[in-house]
Amino acid sequence: TMATESEPLLSRAHGSDQVGPAATARHDLCIDQAVVFIEDAIQYRSIYHRMDASSMWLYRLYYSRACQRALGFAIFLILALAFLETPSSFTRTSDVRYRSPPWQPPCGLTESLEALCLLVFLADVSVKCYLVGRAQFQKNLWLLAYLVVLIVSFVDWSVSLSLSCQEPLRVRRLLRPFFLLQNSSMMKKTLKCIQWSLPQMASVGLLLTLHLCVFTMFGMLLFTVGEKDEVQDKERLAYFRNLPEALTSLLVLLTTANNPDVMIPAYSKNRAYAIFFIVFTLIGSLFLMNLLTAIIYNQFRGYLMKSLQTSLLRRRLGTRAAYEVLSFVARQAGDTPEAVGVKPQDLLQVLQKAELGSSHRQAIMEKVHAYDGRPLLAVEFQKLFDEVDKSVIREHPPRPQYQSPFLQTAQFLFSHSYFEYLGNLVALGNLVTICVFLVLDADLLPRDRDDFVLGILNYVFILYYLLELLLKVFALGPRGYLSYPSNVFDGLLTIVLLVLEISTLAVYRFPHPGWKPEMLGLLSLWDMTRLVNMFIVFRFLRIIPNMKPTAMVASTIVVLVQNLRAFGGILLVVYYVFAIVGISLFQGTIVAPPGNSSLGPANSSAPCGSFEQLEYWANNFDDFAAALITLWNVMVVNNWQVFLDAYRRHAGPWSKVYFVLWWLVSSVIWVNLFLALLLENFFHRWDKQPVAEMQETTYQMSVELMFRDTLEEPKEEELMERLRRHPHLQLCR
Repeated sequence: TMATESEPLLSRAHGSDQVGPAATARHDLCIDQAVVFIEDAIQYRSIYHRMDASSMWLYRLYYSRACQRALGFAIFLILALAFLETPSSFTRTSDVRYRSPPWQPPCGLTESLEALCLLVFLADVSVKCYLVGRAQFQKNLWLLAYLVVLIVSFVDWSVSLSLSCQEPLRVRRLLRPFFLLQNSSMMKKTLKCIQWSLPQMASVGLLLTLHLCVFTMFGMLLFTVGEKDEVQDKERLAYFRNLPEALTSLLVLLTTANNPDVMIPAYSKNRAYAIFFIVFTLIGSLFLMNLLTAIIYNQFRGYLMKSLQTSLLRRRLGTRAAYEVLSFVARQAGDTPEAVGVKPQDLLQVLQKAELGSSHRQAIMEKVHAYDGRPLLAVEFQKLFDEVDKSVIREHPPRPQYQSPFLQTAQFLFSHSYFEYLGNLVALGNLVTICVFLVLDADLLPRDRDDFVLGILNYVFILYYLLELLLKVFALGPRGYLSYPSNVFDGLLTIVLLVLEISTLAVYRFPHPGWKPEMLGLLSLWDMTRLVNMFIVFRFLRIIPNMKPTAMVASTIVVLVQNLRAFGGILLVVYYVFAIVGISLFQGTIVAPPGNSSLGPANSSAPCGSFEQLEYWANNFDDFAAALITLWNVMVVNNWQVFLDAYRRHAGPWSKVYFVLWWLVSSVIWVNLFLALLLENFFHRWDKQPVAEMQETTYQMSVELMFRDTLEEPKEEELMERLRRHPHLQLCR
């Protein structure tokens, strides 16, 4: 059986009987192969997998929505277990002074969920290994690593159960982000591009290190105690006490987080000392750090195009494979040699079976019918599937037809754009009134506020919003009203506001002067009013689609976020790994101060700007959620020297290595990469499309189609060469 399966499928079919059950089965097999190739092309998947009937059934089942959603949920669940596992993040606050003892899950609860996820991943890698075949599996480093990670995870899971979940370190927690990485082809491409850029980044990193070392030694010599000095130099005591302290001070200055604090003691003594710090900042922050950004941008300048070029090659390879299979079917059916190509009826049969959006399927079918039964050539076949990249433009339902001239005039008025502008003006007026009352009531306690005027105004504005909703439904019809996303947004918020106002009226009655009722129900009157005002402020976002430049930028940002999802996934992986490592290293380092004052002396006697004086108690690594927030605060680099100092004092000087590594990975490398990719996407998008046409085109095509004319089309020789190397298919010419 294995020998038969490994034999090329179409070569087995070639030369068989052209009539009878064997020919029908062969025809059905080729149709199914074409279906799979088309689906691979649409999803930009590799076509190098088994192509026999049972394998294709398994392949389509694996890539079905249900299976892929189950796999995605398993990845989400195993990553989310970090919030539930010991140390649990289920406390109201992470502040060590006020934190209650967290709920700890019983041994076996999270382990059972983890075992289910690992079994899903085991099934996932088994199916992938079977579908690609042994030869491809042995060449695929990602699949080999997938198998190794699963083996290590199962072994570590067994150790946890044998030790009753009391093991000090869970190695498998560090490996969990791998499951997210291996499931995303774009994340793999991003990692490869980062790998390409590392040598250039390392060269600038070496310059930065040399810059730091030279100025550290120079600073140690500059601020040392002189022969005529009667007292210790304040600059040396505070920032240049020893070599590690001096290096840390200048490293933080490189991020400008402690500027001008680090300079003040010396500058107060002699203004000439400012030259040292200014020169250091000029060279390090303004030249070397920006040079690093430029180098990363230069390396990533072609990142988007390379990615799209690979996607285009997969699209063309999949469609060409489907074309070759269907043209083989036409030849086997006994057509004349002149009828070279794909019969439209065969392609229509493939389109009916393929997983394809109904609108895209209908558009392609209409183009196929236009050929009037003439066989499709390779170029024509390829162009058909460019329709898949085009977004569907839904037409709005027809408006209601009214017979009365009065109703027709009203319909014209309430569907006009000026009525929309009036609604925006009213929403702006509502926002202004809220701002006025926020300013007037800023210094008043809730018991001293008079909510009568604001309550009346809220009722008036919300009644207008309800009237606007009803008039738009009258003018456009219910289906026409819901066909506009902005109307759906308005309508939902208007209904929520109406429900809140009716609830307020039912509980606290109609507002009147001196309206200060006692708290009734779940929320006080002030809380209800505040909730209503927050929804009103949120509703004001309706103005964005009506401001063309703003809508243009907003739509651009949305598309950019979609294109940078893989890059965000890389950041998630880095955060996850560093958070787990931080918990292992620093859990319990920050302890509650005695008497809720500080770790040592009273809070008032703590050094100004220290961890204790700033009350940074919630920034710790005692659970996963707290670790993520702490890492975020360090990544922003504002006051990150406070974290360096606190963990140096309570965990040892080597703790600085962890925070400096995190700064390098997050603030230096990742933020610069993100900036480079953002510029890459933004420039291509805005240069490619005239600003005046951006609004219309944004919703009509995907990024792949937008840059299609700038990509290099794969040559036919390249496509056929790749098809000939297919390990499970041989195309007979």
